[in-house]
Amino acid sequence: MSIQFNHPHSNHADLLVLGGIVITPNGPESIDVACVNGRIAALGDLRHHWSAETLLDATGLHVLPGVIDSQVHFREPGLTHKEDLESGTRGAVLGGVTGVFEMPNTHPLTLWEGDLQAKLDAAQGRAWCDYAFYMGGSAVNAEQLDTLEMLPGCAGVKVFMGSSFGDLLADEDDVLRRILRHGKRRMAVHAEDETRLRERKALVEASGDVREHHHWRDVDSALLATQRIVSLAAETGRRLHVLHVTTAEEMAFLAQHKRRVTVETTPHHLSMYAPDCYERLGSLAQMNPPVREKHHQDALWQAIRNGVVDVIGSDHAPHTRAEKAKPYPQSPSGMTGVQTLLPLMLDHVNAGRLSLQRLVDLTSAGPARIFGIEGKGRIALGFDADLTLVDLAAQRTIRNEWIASRSGWTPYDGLHITGWPIHTVIRGQVIMRDEALQGSPQGQAIRFLETPTNP
Repeated sequence: MSIQFNHPHSNHADLLVLGGIVITPNGPESIDVACVNGRIAALGDLRHHWSAETLLDATGLHVLPGVIDSQVHFREPGLTHKEDLESGTRGAVLGGVTGVFEMPNTHPLTLWEGDLQAKLDAAQGRAWCDYAFYMGGSAVNAEQLDTLEMLPGCAGVKVFMGSSFGDLLADEDDVLRRILRHGKRRMAVHAEDETRLRERKALVEASGDVREHHHWRDVDSALLATQRIVSLAAETGRRLHVLHVTTAEEMAFLAQHKRRVTVETTPHHLSMYAPDCYERLGSLAQMNPPVREKHHQDALWQAIRNGVVDVIGSDHAPHTRAEKAKPYPQSPSGMTGVQTLLPLMLDHVNAGRLSLQRLVDLTSAGPARIFGIEGKGRIALGFDADLTLVDLAAQRTIRNEWIASRSGWTPYDGLHITGWPIHTVIRGQVIMRDEALQGSPQGQAIRFLETPTNP
């Protein structure tokens, strides 16, 4: 419907967001937002000067820049019984997420231009939010990565130093050097020491107890790998992004190497701790790297306060309940997370663990800054009209039935929280209104400042 205001010189918007508290680079402001042709066209007191095709009443809500989840595993192609691009991005939008970076450990692996193009083709007309895909860094494609990382729709290169298989495992220094030398964009890494993990696996094979998961994948397995890759990145002059950091020791080390190294942590490592999570949830709490003891969680929160952490990603990595029910350690590691990232973090805001402005920095401005995303990450004139509207006072209970993932479960089932996404706007289109999807999938490939783009 078209909303008209009686003003002789009115401007016309595709969407007007009225009456909210908008989190701008200046801080929270009680202003309106006009969206034209997918971008933010005006900010201020607009209701008397603008007409609009669509009106969104944001009274009582906070308007955040669209949330970007820079680490998801959507399992397509090859593992779509767990998740696919449609269901994964549907969960993202229901959770207030407007953009995702998807990981390369699919079947086939994302190692070549054809693999990336197949994912881009599969997302067309099926993805509810905007998207980019990581290229896997490997011994088999190391010398081509400087070309591969520049392809449209590529989020960069992702390297698995541990917890992977086949061509995607890159655990030897000479292979890592080759990967680091062939490319310029920031490289993302899963840092666990594969040699140490193999040496220690007998510990859990003997016990079969998931409560041993964080003892098998211990602090040293994480710290050794993080120290190695930071040293190699410095040697080769490459910018680095260390994913899902879990230990106090890594955070202390990374604090000394922040000039060219960025750091991610996850909602589950900020929200769960051992042994409690394993006793309550069993293998549903099994992740790589693992959820650790409370003093590690405390160190992650301190690293957020100190500015060591740059971004929060969900590491959404679903498996079916039947797969998770296998006896440990045959049970796979991973859990859903894209849909619960923002609700969990809003609950932490409500509890006083971080400010709303810091949350925006970690989930919008941070990803845009460290990955060089074009036109996203802040509410500012000319930027994409990606908006996540939240009710900070809304009380909800997370339920398995709410989860869009094909795997159909969340480790937070039954958790009461305060703070909830109400509307999701992507490039000026209201994709979720009043907590319900509307329209059809409109997602597009995310653009990056470092990659060539068509004007």
